[in-house]
Amino acid sequence: MLPDADRRLAHELAAGVLRQSQPLDTLLARFIPRGISSVSHPLLDVLRLGAYQLRLLDRIPAHAAVTTSVALARERVGDRVSGFTNAVLRRVAELPSDDAAARPAVPTTGTTDGPAAAHLAHVWSHPAWLVARWVARFGVRATEALLHWNNTRPLLVLQPTRGTILDLEGLLDEHGIPSTPAPYGAGVIVKESRPERLPGYDTGEFFVQDPAQALAVRFADFPLDAVVYDACAAPGGKTLGLSRNARQVIAGDVSLRRVGRLRENLLRAGRGNERVIVADAAHAPVRPVRAYFLDAPCLGTGSFARHPDARTRVTNEALLRLAAAQCALLDSAAGRIAPGGVLCYATCSLEPEEDEMQVAAFLDRHPDFGRQPPRSFPADLVTSAGDMLTLPQRDGVDGAFAARLVRAE
Repeated sequence: MLPDADRRLAHELAAGVLRQSQPLDTLLARFIPRGISSVSHPLLDVLRLGAYQLRLLDRIPAHAAVTTSVALARERVGDRVSGFTNAVLRRVAELPSDDAAARPAVPTTGTTDGPAAAHLAHVWSHPAWLVARWVARFGVRATEALLHWNNTRPLLVLQPTRGTILDLEGLLDEHGIPSTPAPYGAGVIVKESRPERLPGYDTGEFFVQDPAQALAVRFADFPLDAVVYDACAAPGGKTLGLSRNARQVIAGDVSLRRVGRLRENLLRAGRGNERVIVADAAHAPVRPVRAYFLDAPCLGTGSFARHPDARTRVTNEALLRLAAAQCALLDSAAGRIAPGGVLCYATCSLEPEEDEMQVAAFLDRHPDFGRQPPRSFPADLVTSAGDMLTLPQRDGVDGAFAARLVRAE
């Protein structure tokens, strides 16, 4: 296992290169006579890592960045590329500090040269097909603000487990750790990057969760003292939030590996009213309940800031495949809801096929269900149809969606 400092650096390098891959490629192409396409993928990754250190990290000397990159290229590709790697990165290192190439992108006035979506996709290192969808839906300026959010390091947000927000703020203040309230009162923001170093971590006084996910739990507004089935529960953040007002939360997940992580989190920060099972949400092993939370697998386009690698895997085909899986999970869940019970369907996606269109199709198939948003929820986060929707560029939290669906008595 890497030492803590090396692990943090490795994460910074990986996330940074993913966020800035296309500007880095534009920079490197200036010094590759045969073009960027002539470089093998393993070697290109090494060059990106080196260029990122040279242009965007202050704490690594240029000679160290070049030397380690050459050594890595030799290890990954072979001795024959060491001279090439050294030559390219030394040219990058010689650029003046005010050279605009490969600096982090910043919001513009909203005007672009050439087709807006293609320009934005290149500048902000996002899939062009996805950016085109966002431009059509949100407009150029809002899309660029969203892309800027995605390329920003996310803040660490804590959610209290056993106490209140005020209790958690007081605990942090006692130890001289400044904190600020998260948007909509959904958590506490701290500057610390390692939660395990914070007071109260070992005793389970908090868990880490973006405000958007905490808001989805709040939006569910399940009856007090209900038995809740959390169908896709790992890693357990929503389970912990749901357990505050539940008599019992049955937390299921189909992955044995993920269930192990879920169990660890609940043992540290749980209230003792959670029960973990290995179960497929397509065949939930429960009798009809009055509270069912379905945090469905999704494309995850609302959480790119926290998972910059996800943008490299999203495709339109994956979107269609996931939408079909969500449809099946919703239909299965419908049979597990008691009369008068609540089904909360949630995603961390911004795509209509996974969100409002999915819910509309479900209601067409199941007319005994209807939308019923909670009354005491922030109105600016509720759509005209009655669903919760958070947008990073508007709300300052991850993107998330939730629908509160109540079955007729």
